[in-house]
Amino acid sequence: MGQDAVEFLKTDLSIIFIVIGILVGMGIERFRSEMRRRTWRERNRWKSDPQSRRSMSSERIAPIPAPTAPKTLDAADQLRIVMGADFEPQPILNKREGRVFKELDLMVIERNPGWQVMVQVSLGEILRCRDAEAYSCINSKRVDLVLMDEDCQARFAIEYQGDGHHLGTAAARDAVKKEALRRAGIGYHEVIAGHTTPSELRLLVEKLVPSPVEVPHLAPAGRA
Repeated sequence: MGQDAVEFLKTDLSIIFIVIGILVGMGIERFRSEMRRRTWRERNRWKSDPQSRRSMSSERIAPIPAPTAPKTLDAADQLRIVMGADFEPQPILNKREGRVFKELDLMVIERNPGWQVMVQVSLGEILRCRDAEAYSCINSKRVDLVLMDEDCQARFAIEYQGDGHHLGTAAARDAVKKEALRRAGIGYHEVIAGHTTPSELRLLVEKLVPSPVEVPHLAPAGRA
């Protein structure tokens, strides 16, 4: 083969390799361009497609499931739970409340033996209300002391206000109790720690509790 033929073949091969390289490069660039377009369409699909926006919105803001109501325990469940727990007695009143109760109880009995002092009384036991919502507001609330007459009717409620009676929501709770008692015609009075003296407590008892001689049907019968 002559020198000219060899040079011609080299030239043709070079051209072929160049063309192949160009075609490969164009293919790679076209592939990359297509991938970029796909990525762009995926990222911007929600802007032009309402259905996609709704789908993404629903995915981002998933509805919060409603809390399930706690299981209602029947008597058998309650018995099983109680049988597996330990209980111990605790004082109904603290020491200061206990001292006030003892003094008040003696004063009431001296004033009128038919009256009694009850402690830690639930308002739900001494008040009735046809409004279920209103009743639920006071049902579990308690008063420290209740003066009960000879007919077992609650006549007066007495709250012992200790050092922390003005803290937190105590004032608001007391306001609820006061209003409910007022509407029922039951008097409400307070004994303030460090302020109410025994003599003041006795004056309060004499004001609230009628003596038997003041109530004709309770007065002792005279001799014939």
